[in-house]
Amino acid sequence: MKTMTCRQLGGACDKEFHAETFEEMAELSKKHGIEMFEKHDKAHLEAMEEMKTMMKDPVAVKQWYELKREEFEEAMEE
Repeated sequence: MKTMTCRQLGGACDKEFHAETFEEMAELSKKHGIEMFEKHDKAHLEAMEEMKTMMKDPVAVKQWYELKREEFEEAMEE
């Protein structure tokens, strides 16, 4: 089991997510993002806008995704 925070995954807070795989981690982050969107959380909405801007560049998205995957792989097991 590995731990990453919302902020590490491009979000706006220090909520921790725990997962066995990077795909699970991404799904937890996505669910949290949806919750924060529904709550109209300003900090998370700003982070989402930054992500939307980055997503306009497929190369940047791929690089970001691979960087986050590497961070997950390098994270210490709990």
